[in-house]
Amino acid sequence: MSGLRLEDIRKSFGEVDVLNGIELAVDSGEFLVLVGPSGCGKSTLLRCIAGLEQPSEGHIFIGGDRVDNLAPRDRDVAMVFQSYALYPHMTVRQNMGFALKLRKQSSDKIRTAVEDAAEMLGLTALLERYPKELSGGQRQRVAMGRAVVRRPRVFLFDEPLSNLDASLRGQLRLELKRLHRELGTTMVYVTHDQVEAMTLADRIAVLDGGVLQQFDSPAEIYANPVNRFVAGFMGTPPMCFLEHLEPGVVLGVRPHEVRLGDGPHTAVVDVVEPMGSECFVHLELGSDRLVARVDSPPEVGRTVSVDLGQPLRFCPDTGLRLVHP
Repeated sequence: MSGLRLEDIRKSFGEVDVLNGIELAVDSGEFLVLVGPSGCGKSTLLRCIAGLEQPSEGHIFIGGDRVDNLAPRDRDVAMVFQSYALYPHMTVRQNMGFALKLRKQSSDKIRTAVEDAAEMLGLTALLERYPKELSGGQRQRVAMGRAVVRRPRVFLFDEPLSNLDASLRGQLRLELKRLHRELGTTMVYVTHDQVEAMTLADRIAVLDGGVLQQFDSPAEIYANPVNRFVAGFMGTPPMCFLEHLEPGVVLGVRPHEVRLGDGPHTAVVDVVEPMGSECFVHLELGSDRLVARVDSPPEVGRTVSVDLGQPLRFCPDTGLRLVHP
């Protein structure tokens, strides 16, 4: 098993700076998720690790070995893309074993590696089928299996679930967690979906504008965001920001911390959003808007008292979190 270390990774395309001094140290066997909005640099960073892009500055180490000066094939990484990129004229078995065949592995070793990976991913019954005979979820599992048979030092995933519907994404998230547990290999996973980030990661790196905003565990990022961007990006529904309630400070409140029916503030119920097992109430609190998660929603138009719990405080100019002793 191998860890991953990034030292001052910078990448520019012409005059556009895409990555600005990324520093990360990933433990061996850890599941790292790179998350952020479109254009934040997360896929570029992954491609730099894979060797598909060359950093303008900085160094990349895998298992203590510098690899940014190596060709992609010499880095011992395996990448799973958003598109399945399967060979249509090959069966599942042939697709999964193709990389080993190129490496001149024996037919016995290839068969064993493919069948072990297929069993791990629930593909045993599909080994003789062709890609056109598979569903989207099955094709993505084959793409994952193709990476697994190589047993690389690091797995790289570039938004592999984004083409799937919601139920399939949830199913494959579970399979990815199970796969990581069974293999114990370092994994780096790119997504713009913060739900995927929270559920998959051992640690999350939040990027925005090519800058690493925060690098920590999912629980710590959710509870103690370092700035307003991280606080607003991580969480469903997102954190509410109240800009007019306290002079000189922006208050940040998670919907599950808001209590209705008893509190120092009053708000008007604007929209009620039932979600099956829970309900979200959208409120107008003066000039600000607020969302509360409730069990029994009040009627639209009703004025209710509101308790904000213990809101976080952010600087209105810099967006940095203000921590009071």
